[in-house]
Order: sequence, then C-alpha cells, then structure tokens
Amino acid sequence: MVGKARRARPVSTSKGFPTDIGFTFHCLSSGAGEAAMSRILVLEQPGTPLVSRERAVPEPGPGQVCLAVQACGVCRTDLHVVDGELAFPDQPVIPGHEIVGRVVSVGSGVNIQSGARLGVAWLGLTCGHCSYCAGGAENLCDTPKFTGWQLPGGYADHVVAEAAYCYALPAEAAAPHLAPLLCAGLIGWRALKLAGGGQRVGLYGFGAAAHILIQVARHQARDVYVFTRPGDRSATQLAEQLGAHWVGPSTEAPPVALDAAIIFAPAGALVPLALRATRKGGTVVCAGIHMSDIPSFPYRELWGERVLRSVANLTRADGHEFLGLAGRLQLRTTIQVHPLTAANEALDNLRRGSVQGAAVLVP
Repeated sequence: MVGKARRARPVSTSKGFPTDIGFTFHCLSSGAGEAAMSRILVLEQPGTPLVSRERAVPEPGPGQVCLAVQACGVCRTDLHVVDGELAFPDQPVIPGHEIVGRVVSVGSGVNIQSGARLGVAWLGLTCGHCSYCAGGAENLCDTPKFTGWQLPGGYADHVVAEAAYCYALPAEAAAPHLAPLLCAGLIGWRALKLAGGGQRVGLYGFGAAAHILIQVARHQARDVYVFTRPGDRSATQLAEQLGAHWVGPSTEAPPVALDAAIIFAPAGALVPLALRATRKGGTVVCAGIHMSDIPSFPYRELWGERVLRSVANLTRADGHEFLGLAGRLQLRTTIQVHPLTAANEALDNLRRGSVQGAAVLVP
C-alpha cells in the first residue's frame, strides 16, 4: 500500500515525461490476518468539504483492474462536482479522474501484468451499443459513467477501473507530471481538433488545459493569443514563457481577428467576447462541462457563418492519439503538488484561481 509523500515541491515544471520530482514514499504492510486498508477522500453532500475515510483495498471485478494511485490531477470538473454544479449521484462521490497508478490486482479476463503503469481518465464506461457508441462517438453515449462522478475516482490510495478504459503510460516518467495530461490535455486536444486548422487561435483562460494545449499549437506553427483574467500576472508570465504570440486580459480585443477561439474558463460572459474576436467563418469552442449562463448578444456577432459549439467528454481514440503525441512532443506540465489529505486546500486554490498550471494530489 502506498503511504504518504514525505516531501512536496509546491511548483514544478518539467519536459518530456520527467523521471523524478523529489518525493520519497514508503510502504505500509498490514499484520497477519488483517485486511489491507486504503484511504479515500469522499464528498458526502455537494457544497461540503471532502472527508477522509478508510476502507479495505477494493477488489477488481471481471474486466477490471485495481491500481495503487501514484498521482491524481485536480480538475475544474472536480470542482463542479464538489460545488454541486453537476447533478449529485445517489451515493457519495470519490472525485478525481486524472489518475496515474500501478496495477496491484486484476479481475478475470484481464491480461495486464502486476506493476504496469496505467492512466484513468474521465470516460469510465459506456454502453457500447447505443447509436453514438456504434457510430464512433462514445463520448456522447446515452448511458455513460464517468470516473470521479458516477464511478469512484482517484482521490484515494487505490482505485478500481475498467481495464478497457485505461491507458498505458511510460513507466519511467514522474507520475504527478503525467496526471494533467489525462483530462486537461485530452479535452484540450479534442477542442483544438474541433476548432479547425486556422492559423490564429485564441485561448480564453490559461490554466491546466491551456498551458498544455499552447505547446501543441505552437508545434503546429500556429499563432496563439491568450486571454487571462485581468491582473493575473502569473498566468500572463506562464503564457509568455510558453510562446504565446499575444497575451491580454479577457476584456480586451486581440490585435487581429482570430480564426478560432477555445474557451476553457467556465464563464458564459466570455462567449460574446470570443465571437466578437473571431473572424467570419471562424469557430468558438466551449471546452468545459459546465459554464455559467451565456448572456444575450446581437445576432450579428454570430452571423457571418461563425460557429459556436461545445466539447463533450472524449473518446478513447482521442486519449490514445493525444498521449502518443504528448510523448513525441515532450510536452511540459507545470504543477503544484499537494498531499492527498490536502485535497480541500487544492480545490480551494482552484476555486480562487490561484493555481499556476495544474494542481496534483499525491497519496
């Protein structure tokens, strides 16, 4: 069983799947005849702090794996779940869907070696037979289950996941740096594909997803225009370091019309601003699972064959495609690491907008 991290480095930036970020782990063993126990962080009611509980290490069922969690990213979707902005399921929630772990046991029908490193993302299970699944759009499945919402997530020492929905990850890389790739990276990649191939791309909100996506767009030789909260100097500096062509407050118009804009911030008021910043025939993509109400705006701001669309979840094909790309491009992740027991603090930091890059929990 993986124990507590003895030391945490508050901010770390690394390139190319780093192999060490300065953590020391120790193993805990149970006495003879005692069931091995595992810590979980549980949301018992929306709008309340997570509480720490202990349970027996879960056993995987057929087609499943049990992972010892090495790291789990703190995603804004977790915050939407915790704050009650997404419908609360009929049972307590263990949040977390950017999970990196090692296999400790497998269920029947699973041919994965013990000790293999796997990643678990948001899409945890689909029906496989609805029209969307049959048509290659499993992200739109009629009856999906999502990790860290309807399925137990990675704010835990151990997690059980469907083996067919896991991703193989490099064994030598530092787990905390891999974690943000499993949602922030994946959803950013899908959003960029839906935005089209235009040269000038705007990113509204510069957090976990945008700081990864800008690296992909720059590799594609695109010009990236970054919009931050007014006065957010740390986000501005990070965007400049990562090669933004222009950085300005979200209330300001860019110096040229954009071919596409991707909105990561969950603020509906940004939609009219992004449409005004986008040329005729351009696309505005809303990349979050939740957004505040979009205010009314004149039709002329959409007219001119501009496209306004959302991104819903991701497919496993998206995941495999992006993770392969991340390794080839040696994508960097800037992270702030917290022990698992400080999950409420990490969520508060995200709520306040004080996270540079991505926050990651380590058991």
